[in-house]
Amino acid sequence: MPQTFTLNDLIRFLYKETGPAESRAIRRAMTEDDELYREYQQLLKGFEILPKVKFRPSPATIQNILNYSASTAIEQQV
Repeated sequence: MPQTFTLNDLIRFLYKETGPAESRAIRRAMTEDDELYREYQQLLKGFEILPKVKFRPSPATIQNILNYSASTAIEQQV
């Protein structure tokens, strides 16, 4: 019985969050199931037009978080 993959599985595959065995199974399933492949292609198009996430906050952002944390810690002690 062939394994059924969901859109969530395809999204995890797209973001490289699947293990090697699951990735192979998804690739194999896409070669055998045209509808699954079309769904993946649609997700891929959307993924490519999304802005890339910046994983390093600016120093000002970090300082704002630290200042907020310090101010709320003082309020809680009073």
